[in-house]
Amino acid sequence: MSAHGTGAAADLLPQDADRALLVGRVWDPESGGPRPVLVRGDEVHDLFPLVPTVSALLESEEAMGRLRRVRGPARWSLAELAAAPDEPGSARLLAPVDLQVVKACGVTFADSMVERVIEERCAGDPARAEKVRATVTEAVGGAVGGVEPGSARARAVKEVLVERGLWSQYLEVGLGPDPEVFTKAPVLASVGYGARVGIPAFSQWNNPEPELVLAVDSRGRPRGCTLGNDVNLRDVEGRSALLLGMAKDNNASSALGPFLRLFDDAFTLDSVREEQVRLRVEGARDGFALEGENHVGRLSRPFEELVAAASGDHHQYPDGFVLYTGTLFAPTQDRDRPGEGFTHADGDRVTISSPHLGSLCNTVGPAETLPRWEFGVGALLSYLTTHHPVEARP
Repeated sequence: MSAHGTGAAADLLPQDADRALLVGRVWDPESGGPRPVLVRGDEVHDLFPLVPTVSALLESEEAMGRLRRVRGPARWSLAELAAAPDEPGSARLLAPVDLQVVKACGVTFADSMVERVIEERCAGDPARAEKVRATVTEAVGGAVGGVEPGSARARAVKEVLVERGLWSQYLEVGLGPDPEVFTKAPVLASVGYGARVGIPAFSQWNNPEPELVLAVDSRGRPRGCTLGNDVNLRDVEGRSALLLGMAKDNNASSALGPFLRLFDDAFTLDSVREEQVRLRVEGARDGFALEGENHVGRLSRPFEELVAAASGDHHQYPDGFVLYTGTLFAPTQDRDRPGEGFTHADGDRVTISSPHLGSLCNTVGPAETLPRWEFGVGALLSYLTTHHPVEARP
């Protein structure tokens, strides 16, 4: 069922929703496919006659310019969509992106960088986390705080840590000249507001990662942003960084939403450089509660550097891409056994929110038993060929 229960639809929206240009996607059971939508308060307008995909919208200056002139009756009510069950036959919110490649940056905060080193030193064993955390934090934590990646000071810190036998591949991407950029999920695999996110049975140490996510067009221009949950398997990546794909890309392991807020004259990339992304986890079985914040202003690299590392002359994305920008949050609060920190339980409700972007809510479930991902690129192409009027395409 839906992850959000009886929560008010207004809770999804940014605090300044009356000034926000919000785009999303809705599953339309009548036609059997996804429709781009424009959200104005409780009114959700079908954009499919204007533009077939969100990717095409971000690529088209003409379509972007016509958004504020969209009129006519709303196709859906946001309240109804927010309360819809996470089931194939219902009109429901989807991830607000479609043909964009889903990329992610890791180790972009000094605090979370140290946690990655701890995972590595623990070899994925949460029982060793507390002891290893004390040792690594004492040796590394003070040395890396506030150091600009790729700088002369960063190189000097590296030399010292190498001499002490404490250098790590995570410190390389955290302090070195090049950030970590990886593919988080296949095209169309991300889930949206109200959907369940998956934890595979083979993971015993895992956590949510609340992040600000940029939507970038094929020319490398950020056109908007949204919230994301970069679901992470700490025990898997801790065993080996070469298992990153296994740790990051599983059924329903990428959640995005609730909407894509487009940049305009009043809301720009600068508007979210200091965004505070909040996280709350509420346990269904044990009443456990966890809260945290991701202060985007503490990113060790600017947005522009992360985008340039992902896209440029060295790599193109014809349909654009979205980029998780990393998280400061790494949960250390014990849940089950002292010293083992946090890990997810079935039924956990995860809420990620921020003032400019609203709230993304999901419920945790076993990846193996969640709805199978079956609507891929081929299905979308078939749907567009059948349903989208050629004369309306921009």
